Amino acid sequence: MKQLDGTGLKRLHRGWRRRTTGRLGLLLEDVEGPFNVGAIIRTAAALRVDDVWLAGRTPAPEDPKVGKTALGTDRYLTFHRCDDGPAAVEEARSAGYDVVAIELADEARPLHEVALGEATLLAVGHEDRGCSSSLLAAADLVAYLPLLGRVGSLNVATAAALACYEVRRREWSS
Repeated sequence: MKQLDGTGLKRLHRGWRRRTTGRLGLLLEDVEGPFNVGAIIRTAAALRVDDVWLAGRTPAPEDPKVGKTALGTDRYLTFHRCDDGPAAVEEARSAGYDVVAIELADEARPLHEVALGEATLLAVGHEDRGCSSSLLAAADLVAYLPLLGRVGSLNVATAAALACYEVRRREWSS
């Protein structure tokens, strides 16, 4: 077994792109850590996220610290800026997205059990406080990522990556 060369990688990824027809969006509400934002941007580009809403105090892709982690992948994404999470939810809904907030909340359901449509927007929040109560109220539903260990939560960039992958994995499996 050997690693794929550039041509092999293009063929491999082309096959997965053909199997991917649903729209996926992200909303980052007050994700203040620029390295977290950069990591989310890089993952979003890798999983072909269509739209990214940056709300509140989330730094822009042009921030040098964001760029250090994103490594230029922001050029593959379409960004929207909103004052707050609920305004971003309304814009995303107008663009045809069903909004799923990813949060550890009392009425949240496991993401893998939630029915998803053709256009899903995943919302993540601040590194410590999570999604605001107003964003949770505006979302169509709230879901969480089940964890097994003694750690109760994930880094926001890791949670966004796992949630995006779960949406794509379910699409590929259907």
